Amino acid sequence: MSGHEKLAFRDQVRADDAAAVGGIVTSTGFFHDHEVAVAVELVEERLAKGPSSGYLFLFAEQAGRTVGYCCYGEIPCTQGSFDLYWIAVHDFCRGRGIGGRLLREAEQRIAGQKGRAIWVETSGQQKYLSTREFYLRCGYQEEAVLKDFYAAGDDKVIYAKHLAATWSKK
Repeated sequence: MSGHEKLAFRDQVRADDAAAVGGIVTSTGFFHDHEVAVAVELVEERLAKGPSSGYLFLFAEQAGRTVGYCCYGEIPCTQGSFDLYWIAVHDFCRGRGIGGRLLREAEQRIAGQKGRAIWVETSGQQKYLSTREFYLRCGYQEEAVLKDFYAAGDDKVIYAKHLAATWSKK
């Protein structure tokens, strides 16, 4: 793929998305097998339970192939706060702006659901530096660092983006 093909988005989850998500997450080289399994499990949960799963998906496709995705959902017991659980772009497509476009599209959909804030977490390990820089470039602010959260020496870094209020409080 040259990177010039048109990017299309879809939010309907299909049976073949579990394998696509597994392939995308694995291709990044960032995640352990048990983490890949969790990403696939969320797709399976959505397929099994539908909207009641609480997991929403957005897939980016080029030339009929799923090249990236994100999974997000409203945080229970909050008013308009959403978690961005996963966002990943297949390694062969990284660096082409697909992740940014995917995130902006998800932000628009969240705002359309009266979302007021998006929360995302990632590792503080050096290999995740590009991920942390991505969130900052996309307008997210670092909100907290939880020391040794994932493991000794592996901090959790939490980012947030507050969306413009496009709806009134009731």
